[in-house]
Amino acid sequence: MPFFVVDIALPLPLRRTFDYLPVAGEDASRYQPGQRVRVEFGRQLLMGYVLGTRDQTDVPESKLRPLLERLDDTPLISADSLNLCRWLADYYHHSMGEVLEHMIPTMLRRGANLNEADERVWITTDQAPEKPLRGTKQQALWALFQVQKHWAHSDLTQRGFSLAQLRSLADAGLIEERQQLPLPPVALEQQQCHTLNSQQHHALKLLSAELGRFKACLLEGVTGSGKTEVYLRLIEEVLSKGQQALVLVPEIGLTPQTVRRFQDRFGVPVALLHSGLNDRERLQGWRQVSEGGARILIGTRSAVFTPMPDLGLIILDEEHDASFKQQDGLRYSARDFALVRAHRAGVPIVLGSATPSLETLHNALTGKYLHIKLTQRAGNARAPGMKLHSILHQPLISGFAQPVLANMQKHLNAGKQVLVFINRRGFAPLLACRDCGWMAECRRCDARLTLHRHPPHLHCHHCDYQQGIPAICPQCGGSQVEGIGQGTEKIQEQLEALFPQVPVRRVDRDTVRTKQAFDDLYDDIHDGGSCILVGTQMLAKGHHFPDVTMVVILDADAGLFSADFRGMEHSAQLICQVAGRAGRAESPGEVWIQTLYADHPQLNLLLDSGYHALALALLQERQLQQLPPYSHMALLRSESEDRIQAQQLLQESRAFMQSWLQHQHPSSRRAPVSLMGPFPAIMERRAGRFRFQLQMYAEERVPLHRLADALVQFLDNHKGLHKVRWHLDIDPIDTL
Repeated sequence: MPFFVVDIALPLPLRRTFDYLPVAGEDASRYQPGQRVRVEFGRQLLMGYVLGTRDQTDVPESKLRPLLERLDDTPLISADSLNLCRWLADYYHHSMGEVLEHMIPTMLRRGANLNEADERVWITTDQAPEKPLRGTKQQALWALFQVQKHWAHSDLTQRGFSLAQLRSLADAGLIEERQQLPLPPVALEQQQCHTLNSQQHHALKLLSAELGRFKACLLEGVTGSGKTEVYLRLIEEVLSKGQQALVLVPEIGLTPQTVRRFQDRFGVPVALLHSGLNDRERLQGWRQVSEGGARILIGTRSAVFTPMPDLGLIILDEEHDASFKQQDGLRYSARDFALVRAHRAGVPIVLGSATPSLETLHNALTGKYLHIKLTQRAGNARAPGMKLHSILHQPLISGFAQPVLANMQKHLNAGKQVLVFINRRGFAPLLACRDCGWMAECRRCDARLTLHRHPPHLHCHHCDYQQGIPAICPQCGGSQVEGIGQGTEKIQEQLEALFPQVPVRRVDRDTVRTKQAFDDLYDDIHDGGSCILVGTQMLAKGHHFPDVTMVVILDADAGLFSADFRGMEHSAQLICQVAGRAGRAESPGEVWIQTLYADHPQLNLLLDSGYHALALALLQERQLQQLPPYSHMALLRSESEDRIQAQQLLQESRAFMQSWLQHQHPSSRRAPVSLMGPFPAIMERRAGRFRFQLQMYAEERVPLHRLADALVQFLDNHKGLHKVRWHLDIDPIDTL
């Protein structure tokens, strides 16, 4: 048998591949790119991915190890997906093996077979009933099979049907039991389309003209303008062509209601992928889509990797949202990767937002993206009035100005709902002693502990450290220890006292820990009736609350003076998204923003002229300072329990990059890449580790990536890094 080695990518932070001998007795034709194999690596047993075979190797044959097992007869990862992985690995300067891990569900990464997603299903036969079925249950069960021929056993039992009733139909030859992949159930009754207004109709016409080819499109629509209805109409056209649609949303909380709306609209299986599913459910969703059974996939960030053989359209809703950027491991942007995937597949991608990111808006304004605007709310809904209310030198009642409370009462008396937004969980952001000034601080972070009352404890929201609440001050022994400031828990408690006749519902990470908890709360809110909603930014993202007619924003000043150059952009997006929850139905809405800085020019520009006008002003500032999107950025971060070592690594990295740039551009007066730092992160110590960063800016992407390549090689070969972690973040959105 001719000699050959198999080129294997392993899920390790090593930017190289490894040569292995084949399994004994197998020839090269058995190995195809995209297959999984089991290997021995040092003392570890790992699962790797075949990239190809070669008849030559630089490794002495005596040191080559044979593969332990080939897990797939055919490639699990397609050639198109492998090419996308290579782009990801190159662009983000990451290990190919770790990138490939993102292409398949967790169970497959652990060596499971595809058929482990199978479960008990019932399928109709070609026979029709020879005589009328007896009993209303039998008739109702048979009616389900007229809507959909394929039902999972669990779906039928959840609808109240018994095994005996199923076997009765099976005995009559009408259905049969199998063990195979279930498909998501379709809606029994499809909803009718909403009537499009002139702007929606124009947007749909422009987007429909791009089907069948690649085009990046920004659908910039004010909150409540009916972007989702445009998505639905566009998907309807894609389905009519026999193609699939991928819809990405930023939050798990948005997926159940989005899936419900899509299922009620289309008579096709709609798959769901997000981190709230268990491993088996994710494998089922992945297979349903990759094998073509599900025609629509709705998911959060990681769903962008799912193979779709008939992909015809990608929609990325709330494209500005920071959750589309992975903040650990492979620090990819799902938005940017979706653009690359759409380009490779030759299909359009729609980026939707009421408050587009400055990078996306810049691409639209320069003509790189098709730019479509929706400036009016759908139906009879009107944009809410927005008011800045100064609390400077003004007395507050439980954190609220008197005019704000009076207006809340007016809306509640009218049977409407009020949303109070404060982006701070817990009872109070600080526990302090009024006698000596002691403050409860995290032992592992440069942060103060947040006071929680339900259950009572102190909690660090950065590293998850928790401890009990001291009865007396640990510094002076005094008894004047109390919570300072307000969080969602305290606001809820105070509003319950101020409005005792009205239910107050809190929506944050502490009250909505499960999908079912959010669904129950969402349905409760939609039942109508006066109530007050108190919550964090979980309430701001795309939710439709038709009875909310007033929004109150507390602590709106937090992002006005951020050290991050994106601080004002993110604050404005959040304010607009929260404000957009008001007046989404027939009743007009209003938004009150309590602030200490009612004369802040950018805050006033936002309220007087809208987000688009503020975004244009921020773009002018960025251009003057040559910040993204007018330059390209990378960030090298280091962290260690030893402060000096964390800083030293970045100092050595800077010296290397300066030397490399001088060698590559000896005659240039100005290097093509500018370096800033190293300097400590805003929160220097987090989870017991000191953190430093080094920023890199370039007018063009190519020199930045060439420098990054050289930097990664330098760091990979650096000695004495066992106590220092480092990572390179391309196009970072968090510079703190």
